[in-house]
Amino acid sequence: MPFGQIVVGPPGSGKTTYCHGMSQFYAATNRDVAIVNLDPANEGMPYTPDINISELITLEDAMKEFGLGPNGGLIYCMEYLEKNMDWLEKRLEDVKEKYILFDCPGQVELFTHHNSVKNIVDRLQKLDYRLCCTHLVDAHYCVDPSKYVALLLLSLKTMIQLELPHVNVLSKVDLIESYGTLAFNLDFYTEVQDLSYLLQQLNEDAFGKKYVKLNEALCELVKEFSLVGFYTLSIEDTKSVLRLARIIDKANGYVYGGLDPELEPSLTTDPAGFT
Repeated sequence: MPFGQIVVGPPGSGKTTYCHGMSQFYAATNRDVAIVNLDPANEGMPYTPDINISELITLEDAMKEFGLGPNGGLIYCMEYLEKNMDWLEKRLEDVKEKYILFDCPGQVELFTHHNSVKNIVDRLQKLDYRLCCTHLVDAHYCVDPSKYVALLLLSLKTMIQLELPHVNVLSKVDLIESYGTLAFNLDFYTEVQDLSYLLQQLNEDAFGKKYVKLNEALCELVKEFSLVGFYTLSIEDTKSVLRLARIIDKANGYVYGGLDPELEPSLTTDPAGFT
């Protein structure tokens, strides 16, 4: 029963860095891990992928062959992979005993309304893969109220579209002070607390005044679904990585079905009582 993560998020959110850092962490805890690069635009990777979509198709080839721009080329590559899932399935046979990190493209429409990635994920689930969506977003969005609301909507739509156990992550949280001053404590943003306080800020903004009712409707939408929350991550902080690893293991069921306590004691118990 293979376990893994579908790692998604906007450009610059740290997906590739996350896959590299998390693979090193898992290796240090004796978990055999493989990385599957599904981003045809991913160049200069800090890791060597076990499976690379560029073996099947490259973004450059798609753009040249069909006269597409970068966005259209990425969409074509995902559609091509969907139609050639037998290639991916065959390659995955070589790593089926490993824990798999799927490093995905940063084009957000692939995870909000385009169906190719969803269909690929559904196919993997039919093959009995136990997956969790790890959705990374840069913590700097918290500094700007309008960007934060947009982030909430993006996270909510991704959750609804992919229909996977879902873990939203504020990445690069160690750099958040360099982005600016938060209006509230970080807990306000991670727990998505009473958005009426944030609504006041939005409506006071010169641009936001034109859209008071729209702002109210968007905040109410997030509140009604009551699904979005965030965990924090500093990939250089071992405790931060460990905490997130535990959360993800519970989300995809690895802690119940795939964990060997003798090999990975640090992921099951610690002096603080976390499990």
